[in-house]
This record gives sequence, structure tokens and C-alpha cells, in this order.
Amino acid sequence: MTSSEYPVVLTLEGTEAGNDEIVDANVSVVNTMYQELLNSGEIAPNALRSYFVDFYVTQSLGGGFAQYVFTAPEREELDTYVRDGLEGMGATAHLELFNRAAAAFDSLADEEADIYLDGEWDAESDGELPEAVQAMEDLDAEFESLLETEDVTGLNAAWLRGQEGLLVLSEVELTAHIAMRVAQIPDLDERRAEAAEEALDNAPEFEVIIRELCGVAGHALQKITMGDPNYEHNGETVLAWHFSTDHGDFLMIEEDDEAFMLNPETKEIVAAVEFEEVDEDLVDA
Repeated sequence: MTSSEYPVVLTLEGTEAGNDEIVDANVSVVNTMYQELLNSGEIAPNALRSYFVDFYVTQSLGGGFAQYVFTAPEREELDTYVRDGLEGMGATAHLELFNRAAAAFDSLADEEADIYLDGEWDAESDGELPEAVQAMEDLDAEFESLLETEDVTGLNAAWLRGQEGLLVLSEVELTAHIAMRVAQIPDLDERRAEAAEEALDNAPEFEVIIRELCGVAGHALQKITMGDPNYEHNGETVLAWHFSTDHGDFLMIEEDDEAFMLNPETKEIVAAVEFEEVDEDLVDA
């Protein structure tokens, strides 16, 4: 099945709700599909177009076109989704403004782009904004005014409701539908391994240490629940991380160049690692 053959999927609750809820329902479904390792080629193109139009609108409301640029991982790809989505849902004025804003930003000199993205400029000490940067600020103001005359969220919701082949499911049916789609992924094990490696690369240091301790202990980490900065250990107040594994609840504390996995009831040390060992594992990964 090609990406164009996948249906837009909404939940029953979403289709019976207002415009904001309709758009949010699509966002939720797409997020779940991404989380379950479906890629953009395995999600309905119009679902993605609606998704990224909403992303653009949300970021622009939060901090103008600068915030959209700052948060967009791949602008070339996202710009295409936004343009196609705005055109498809009939938001012609927003499409025209988006094209002007994108072109204006891409024509900024590096210093001008830094000023615009930084968003901190004091006219009294720094003087007037460079003309090109002021033009971007004016486009941001135009965006907010345009929302009053062209309701892009309403257009987005109406477009979703009218999708040919729209699949309306309950939450239970949605879970089964996504599971069925995931089961058809030919390289699922490879994607899962890549996702796990990426998650570990982006994990905070305490999580990396806890995972290493669990590996030493032969436990499977289930959940890190909280950090306790007032845990009493050997007569001292230390930071302890509470977490659960398939063998129960445990604590992680650090001392000098070592970290320990403790049984919270008996205070028994279940596993220990030196920080050099953790660093070596990160390098190997």
C-alpha cells in the first residue's frame, strides 16, 4: 500500500467535537503513529498536511515565524507539507502570507537572521531594528490579524471532515488499527533498535546510569518515577532516583566515581557501576 492509499484516521470523539478538537484529534493520531514507528510514507499525506499546518499555526502564535523556523527539524520538507495543506484546505490568504514570510526569512543575512531568531533587541541601546528584521516582525503581526478574517483552524477541520475514505474509529479500534499497520512494517526490528539507540543517546545522565545498573543486575527497567533530593544514606542527605524494574522498586544513588542500585527496604546494594564504565558504554553505543 502506498502512502496515498492510507486513509485519514480520526476518533469518534474527535469527529463529534468542534474545530479545535477535530484538528487535535488528527494531531493525536499522527503522533501515536510516529511513536509506534510508522514513518511519513506510511501515514496519509493529508493527515500529515493537516498536522504540519497546525504545527505552523501553533508555533507562529507562540513566537512568530521565528519560532516555526527554530522548532522545524527539516524546513524544506515541512514547508512543502504546510504549503500543500494550506492550499488543500482553501486557506489561500494564509498560503500567500506563508510564502512571503518564508521568502523574506530565507533572504535575511546571517546577522539579521540571528537578530530575528534571538528576539532580544533594545531600541534604546541597540538602535532601530534592521529593515529586513522589522519586515519579519511586520509579517508576524499580519499573521495574527489574518486569523481574524481567515479561520485556518476551521478550514483545517472542515477539510479533515470531508476527506475521501475518512476512517472513523473508537479508541479501541484505533489501537488495533495502528497495531495492524505496525505489524506490516518489514524492518520493524531494525526501527525498534534505532529508536532505542536514539532514545538512549538523548537520555539524561541519571537515566543512562540507571539503565546500566539494571543491565548489571539483569533487570528490565520499567519506569523512573522520581528524584528525591532529601534521601538519607549513610548519615548524609543525597539525591536518590526511584525506579521500578521487573523485579520491583529500587533506588539509584551516586558516590564519588560510583553509582549504586539499592533495595529501598533492606538498603542492600544490588548492583554498582563506575562512571568510567558508563562512559565507555556510551562511546560503544
